[in-house]
Amino acid sequence: MSDTIDLRAAVEGHDGIFVIRAGKNCRDWNGIHYQVGLSGKNVGAKQLSMNVATIPPGGVAYAHIHVGFEVMLYILQGRVRHEYGDGLKQTVENTAGDFIFIEPGIPHEVFNVSDTDPVVAVVARSDPSEWQNIIPYKRS
Repeated sequence: MSDTIDLRAAVEGHDGIFVIRAGKNCRDWNGIHYQVGLSGKNVGAKQLSMNVATIPPGGVAYAHIHVGFEVMLYILQGRVRHEYGDGLKQTVENTAGDFIFIEPGIPHEVFNVSDTDPVVAVVARSDPSEWQNIIPYKRS
């Protein structure tokens, strides 16, 4: 899977309303699988992007920082643990039905705590480029 696929191919519509029908995971970033979502890359969004993300059983989205944009998540399935803050010393666990807000600049690493079930979440960002403005964070 790669970010080089034509993300516009899945888009229906024009004149201000765009639709992407339910699809399969097609791209990977930092240990997370993504469905084609809405972003500046395919619908010309200027301030937002939104995807469905899956972290496989036992998977990890390695430590990173969102530079200059906010993230909101809604957990559809599974259980996830965030280790966050300076040195990743704080933790919070979330399960299906939880909403999560991550401020810009907060270092965090995300773990699927199950070895058998995936985590599936809706991810909305105040950045139309999706993950272009994310930088790695080194654990201390």
